[in-house]
Amino acid sequence: MSTAKPSSPGVSTRMSRQASRDTAPEVAVRKLLHAAGYRYRINARVPGMSRRTIDIAFTRSKVAVMIDGCFWHGCPEHATQPKANSEWWRKKLDRNIARDLETTEHLTAAGWTVLRFWEHAPAVGVAEQVAAVVDRERRGRRVQHRGGDL
Repeated sequence: MSTAKPSSPGVSTRMSRQASRDTAPEVAVRKLLHAAGYRYRINARVPGMSRRTIDIAFTRSKVAVMIDGCFWHGCPEHATQPKANSEWWRKKLDRNIARDLETTEHLTAAGWTVLRFWEHAPAVGVAEQVAAVVDRERRGRRVQHRGGDL
């Protein structure tokens, strides 16, 4: 790991204030899901991985929803590359992307359905997609349970 630090105390301060939970896109999606009758856990721990969380977790149906920030997670449309201290930033952002992939693979291997959305995706569309997947998973688990598979 690089020993380089943020380019200035101001950058360090801004980074420490960056919301890692309850961001506006997350809250908008959660409000829509809740209004539609869905119940979920927020910032639930990823089973078997310390310090990693699921933004919106439907634990019974094993659906994990991640709403990723464009800058921090490398959105192909909106990500930017800081010019100051660029090598340090490139390594940091690459680690974030690698960690996202590792978390998705870990959850998938544990039987979870992982849904990732960019922060710029319309909340209504995200909520509709999440609801459809949660409903599908719930129906599938009910059918398996009735069939004696669970």
